[in-house]
Amino acid sequence: MICMRLPILLIAAMNLLSFFCHAEPLAVGAPAPQVKALDQDGREVLFADVYAKGITLVYFYPKAATPGCTKEACSLRDSFAGLSGDGLQILGVSRDTPDAQKNFREAQKLPFPLIADTDGKVAKAFHVPMVPMVGVPLRQSFLIKDGKIVWVSLSAQTSGAAQEVQNALDTLRE
Repeated sequence: MICMRLPILLIAAMNLLSFFCHAEPLAVGAPAPQVKALDQDGREVLFADVYAKGITLVYFYPKAATPGCTKEACSLRDSFAGLSGDGLQILGVSRDTPDAQKNFREAQKLPFPLIADTDGKVAKAFHVPMVPMVGVPLRQSFLIKDGKIVWVSLSAQTSGAAQEVQNALDTLRE
């Protein structure tokens, strides 16, 4: 019985991986998604309102309080004064609950909001693929300016996240 189901499971897994690998990324120049979701305090965040305040970094990470995600968040935290001095708004997004996001934000003393994308709608709007079988977003980053995507990192850095974003901001000014 198991031997008969194995080929069907393998085909289904290959189809899933094929879909995952061929997801079309959100391109530079595309309109920034006009989405809303809850932050770590359970308050609704309208992304358009954040975009209106200036250049916005929306970064997706797989799971709060995991080693790579902590390195990424802390890199942005440690450079926050310089990045926000350039007028940058930051939104971190994962599938974690508001409570998990709040705990992560408090534990790491993050000065920017974390979005609880529990249903995956924000990731879907940004065309961020989910890791198959796990259901967490890939690590990707987007800069938004004047309502448009102006920079995309489809394999965002962890420890070097802030430098990667700073380099992108510098390029935008040239």
